[in-house]
This record gives sequence, C-alpha cells and structure tokens, in this order.
Amino acid sequence: MRGLVFLFCMVSGTHSAERLVQLFEWRFDDIARECRGLSRQEWLHGSSGSHRSQNVLCLVVDHDETVPPFSYKIISRSGVSIHSKACDRCSKVGVGIIVDVLLNHMSTNTPLGTVGTGGAIPTPTNKSYPAVPYTAEHFHPTCQITDYNNATNVRVCELVLLHDLNQTQEYVRGKLVDHLNHLVDLGATGFRIDAAKHMYPEDIQIILKRVKKPSNGKNLFIFQEVPDDTGPEAIKAEEYFDIGLVTEFKFASGIKNHIANLSSLKDFGKDLMDSKHAVIFTDNHDRQRDFPFNYKIPSIYKLANAFMLGWSYGHSKKVMSSYQFTTTDDGPPHNDDMSIKNVTISSEGVCGNGWICEHRWPEIAAMVRFAKAVEGSGSSDFVAHSPNTISFQRTGKGFVLLSADNPPKNLTNVQTGLKRGIYCDIITNPGPTGNCTSTKIEVNSEGKANFSFPLNSPNNYTIIAIHLTGGVSAVNCSALVLMLSSFLVTILAERHRC
Repeated sequence: MRGLVFLFCMVSGTHSAERLVQLFEWRFDDIARECRGLSRQEWLHGSSGSHRSQNVLCLVVDHDETVPPFSYKIISRSGVSIHSKACDRCSKVGVGIIVDVLLNHMSTNTPLGTVGTGGAIPTPTNKSYPAVPYTAEHFHPTCQITDYNNATNVRVCELVLLHDLNQTQEYVRGKLVDHLNHLVDLGATGFRIDAAKHMYPEDIQIILKRVKKPSNGKNLFIFQEVPDDTGPEAIKAEEYFDIGLVTEFKFASGIKNHIANLSSLKDFGKDLMDSKHAVIFTDNHDRQRDFPFNYKIPSIYKLANAFMLGWSYGHSKKVMSSYQFTTTDDGPPHNDDMSIKNVTISSEGVCGNGWICEHRWPEIAAMVRFAKAVEGSGSSDFVAHSPNTISFQRTGKGFVLLSADNPPKNLTNVQTGLKRGIYCDIITNPGPTGNCTSTKIEVNSEGKANFSFPLNSPNNYTIIAIHLTGGVSAVNCSALVLMLSSFLVTILAERHRC
C-alpha cells in the first residue's frame, strides 16, 4: 500500500499496451527532466514514489515515511507541489500525470507534538488533524482489521493502526473531492487509489463522480489497489471494475511460481481477472523487497519483464524503477540533511547516486517499444523448445523468444508468423528504425526463421524480439518484388511507346 505517483497517457484497444513506469520516490524536478526521455522511449505512463501530501517528518528516511498523511497539502520530501515543472514538461511531450491518492485513512498515533512536513502538527491520539480539518467525529470507531473474510471488518476498521475515515459522511466526501480537484488543477490526469480494498466501492464512485475532468478534456484515468493474492478473502477485485482498472497482484505472484520453468507460462493469465480490467507488474514498491524479482537478480528480472511486456495479457503494464536498498525499510537515497538525492544520469543513460532506473535498462526499454508496436494483437503459437526456452507470436505483428538456458540451443525453422523479410532484433539493436547495427533475423516465405547463439554468451538469459513496424532493417522481400515488377512494367511500356 505504500505510495507512488504515476505519469500517464491513454491508449485504447482490445489488447492495449499501456505502459507505466513507477519512478519510485523520485523528486518532482527529476520527473520533469525524465519526461522527455519517457516520451522518446514510448512510455505512456511514468511514476514516482510516495504520497505527496503532508506527512510525518522523520529523522531517518524510511520506506513508509510518506504513507500516513497529516493533511492534503502537497508538501513532502519529493517537493512542494507537483506542478513544479513536472506537469508542464510532461504534458508537452504527451505524458500525463496520475497521482497516487490515499482516501481511506489518516496517520496512526504519533508522539505529542510530532511535526509534519510543512509544519503540520496534528494530535492523532484524539483523531485531530487541524490542517484539514478532521476531528474524531469524521472517523469510524476505533477497531483493528482482524478478519479478511469479513468485508465490513476490512472496510471500517483500521489498517495497521491508521485512523479510518468515514467516507459516508458528506463532510469527509467534500474534503476528499476538494483534495482531488486541487490535484487536477495542478495537472493530474488521473489517480491510483491506494488501499481501495479498504473502502466501499460505492463510496469511491460517489467521490469520483464529483471530481472535475482534467485539462486535456478526457475522463480521469483510475486504477485501484485491491490485493487478493494471499488466499481466499471476502473482498473481490471485480467489485471495483465499474470504477476503473484494478491491480492484478496474482500476475506477479504467478510469474514468481513459473519463472523457474518458462514452458509453464503457456496460457498464462487465463486464471486471472479479465485482462481488460488489469494493471499488471512483476514487482512494485511493496513486493520488490521480498519477491525474487528486483534489480539484484538482473537476469530473472529482465526475463520476467520481457514476458510481461511481450505477452498480450493486461490492460496496463507497469515497470518498477527503484533505488538501491539493503533492508525492507530502506528509504530513497538521501543527503545528510535527509533530503532526497537528485537522480543523476550519465552520458550513456545510466543512473547513479543510488538510483537504479530499471526502466532505462536496454532490454526493458526495448520491450516497451515492442509492446507499443504489437498493440491490438493477441498472443498465439506458444512453443516450448525446452523447459526454459520458449517463443510466442503477437499474431501478425511480432515474435518473442525467451531463454534461461546458457547457452540456449540453436533453433531452426521456428515459425514467427511474420512476413518474409530481414528483421532487426530490437533487444540487441535498440537504435532507430532502418539502422540495424546488430543481430538480424531472416524470415523466409513460410514465416520461419533460424536462431543461433554464441557459445560464450556474457548473459545467462536470452531475449529476442522482432516486429513489423520499426524492427525491419531491410525492405520486405515481397514489397521489393512488387516494386521491381512495377519498375520493369514501366520500362517495357516506355520502350513499346518508342
């Protein structure tokens, strides 16, 4: 449930390829600088970590510091206001801003006199938050969540001692609507609703119906955090489908169970929520610290994300972009005064200062472009060449080969489903269209190709991806024949005329 901020631009289609990057804990100014790069890399969504409202001011930068709000003023360790360059720069390059919002609760109890960012001083023991203002009457009676098979207990009691707001009250709804409208005025084009599972869907709907449209004139983009992958529970994700998209946590946990045997990924997603409602990811700010999918195991991480971005399941696909951590509670890289460090980026595009920037890794960035290129197509012709070497088509538009074998066996006559031609592997050649300087894949008239691999590969994984638009490095042979035929007909006609 820890917070984040998303930058978004909408795409439609049966098999949509909305791409999100979660820039976890990035400062607003760094987000502003990164937006142009996100646009060039075909990202449609970006994200920065942590809630932006006033929160407790800690002496140690902690992972959860920004979660419990003291007010709805946009003051946090990431900056004073999200409109500081970020909105203007991002909107100019077609990247909208989706803000993470927490509508369910305020902070837990803190020592008397605890000061928040911007100077807010609440008295949580009395459920008093004068910067809003909220008093005890605006909260549900104190009780703790003890039974996830009891929907009422989950929705009216306190999540880890965080004081639970009563959204049935008109006063509370009004304050939440004012908060969301203010974010829209600052440039937000939508919201990720944190802890949506702990609110009644009808309360969320009533609040959102009163929020103004963003400046782009489109409807707000909404997706909601509704984890349901830890066992049978009373609350189901489908209860929130009428509001917006829902996070499909079972995708991440499912990948975890299948990544050791890639061949078991055949038909992956058939047991998950309806694809058109799902926001999927291999890891996020909560799960990356106890999942095997994070930057510390690059080979597994890249394969998992390549599959996610290449496979057709999921309305929106989200990639984590994080920072170095040692313990589960480590906060972002910070200076001696506890302010967040700038994200530094080298001339080679590599991040430093403690920032990982997985979204800039060439393999992941290339697969983001692949997801855009094959948008609207389904997955088909899944083939297991070995337990850990698979291939599949994005019908008529693209082809993906993934292998955890080292080295993988050479493959012959693999059906790609693509037209005859010479294609550029976008993983080894992330450069512009028509400028293929690395691996080329020749597809014959039957749509088949051969794949050979070096015996001493520097990696213990292989990702190959080719597609029709943007990956072709040579003129398609059939098109070339037609062009030459037309040219010869013209020459003959001219000669006959003479």
